Amino acid sequence: MALFGLLLTLATPALTFLLFLLITTFLGYCLYIKYIHLKYDHMPGPPRDNFLLGHSPSFLRIMKNGENVHDKFLEWAERYGPVYRINILHYAAVFVSCPEATKEVLMSPKYPKDKFVYKRLFYLFGQRFLGNGLVTAQDHEQWYKQRRIMDPAFSSVYLRGLMGTFNERAEKLMDKLSDVAENKTEANMLHLVNSVTLDVITKVAFGVDLDLLKNSSPFPKAIETCLTGMIYYIRDTFFEFNPKNRAFVNEAREACRLLRTTGAQWIHERRTAIQNGDEVPKDILTQIIKSASQEDKMTEEDEEFMLDNFVTFFIAGQETTANQLAFCVMELGRHPDILEKVKKEVDDVIGMKREISYDDLGKLVYLSQVLKETLRIYPTAPGTSREIAEDMVIDGIRIPGGFTGVFSSYVCGRLDKFFKDPLTFDPDRFHPDAPKPYYCYYPFALGPRSCLGKNFAQMEAKVVMAKLLQRFDFTLVPGQTFDILDAGTLRPKSGVVCTLSHRDHKE
Repeated sequence: MALFGLLLTLATPALTFLLFLLITTFLGYCLYIKYIHLKYDHMPGPPRDNFLLGHSPSFLRIMKNGENVHDKFLEWAERYGPVYRINILHYAAVFVSCPEATKEVLMSPKYPKDKFVYKRLFYLFGQRFLGNGLVTAQDHEQWYKQRRIMDPAFSSVYLRGLMGTFNERAEKLMDKLSDVAENKTEANMLHLVNSVTLDVITKVAFGVDLDLLKNSSPFPKAIETCLTGMIYYIRDTFFEFNPKNRAFVNEAREACRLLRTTGAQWIHERRTAIQNGDEVPKDILTQIIKSASQEDKMTEEDEEFMLDNFVTFFIAGQETTANQLAFCVMELGRHPDILEKVKKEVDDVIGMKREISYDDLGKLVYLSQVLKETLRIYPTAPGTSREIAEDMVIDGIRIPGGFTGVFSSYVCGRLDKFFKDPLTFDPDRFHPDAPKPYYCYYPFALGPRSCLGKNFAQMEAKVVMAKLLQRFDFTLVPGQTFDILDAGTLRPKSGVVCTLSHRDHKE
């Protein structure tokens, strides 16, 4: 205090006023944090690590140790119940695993996506990232306008027309896996399916042929860097200000710029084709341009808006499907009985034919169950959140308005009260005659803001898995971990390394 007094004595009046203003502002902020604590501390929840930072030091320790923060959310749900609170700075988040409240909030358009998370997806370390795209738009009218325009690119009629591309790209993966089998080498399945799903989305959404199984590309690394940066940007308020992180922050900004520059180029080429009267597909890229053409006059912000949706679909259209496929291979490799059962279904439905039809997909009932069970244990997009302005009562607990509601499919999918022996991989949970999970299974979210590409993703996953099961036997290489890497989306930490052999169909 003596030193502080000396500084005030020596300081100029302007500096004294500035110091006074800073101290007063900081004290006012601390009082506001205290007010938020008092407002929500009647709720159950873990002790805070820190008055100012709340629970964020716990998350940072988990990330530093390479662990999965969603396991901590699950542990807290088991300890504190279906409604518990956490604090980060002046924000209060309420984690909800109560099906009735999940239904009420996620099925309604009146609860916008929350500012804390989704505003931090607008920019990534100061570089525009997802902006106001379909996933991040908070204003309902703005979102609804985009969704209405995008819907035709995901209609069942259009999706049927994509079967040729799904088959063609999956065949390229089969050729690659055939080389692996013949050379008796090991295959990193996550890496390979990532290449295929990125190939599919660039081809069917943007009309661009990357052929990543043969050609190198900066895009997979750029997507991974953006997602990793996104996690740090959301969970560590001071990450970008640490000099040790400067190189990674610059790398993440550059990755963002690459995706947006690529988008600008592909949009320009497609626009030119439209203006020249060339025939163009009714794909996502055309719909993005169509959404912008509804404006009377294109502004610079409208141009950025198009790029927001380009980056959104570029990332969302491949990352989560690839991770689901890799987790599916991992679980089938661990459960030979389930693997044999799903192989038999594929043999019965597909036989030896190379071209899988849309009607074939509907007959692959057990494969659908396997893919759904994969997403129950490993929801690659593990949760969503909403801003709740009004007071609510959830599970008998009164919650004052002004909080963020967090809904985790990862937590619900692993709670014993919803799924018996939740860590046991059991596709029969999703048998057509089994009771449907009641608002505790939502890997694609729920309600109006549910994933637009859900059917696209599951068609693609079915085609790839059916061809893999039709052609190859695979075995997990011993010694690898089955841990989850929390990297924005959830992915298998090991990459799912397999040895493969051609199936003998003579039996």
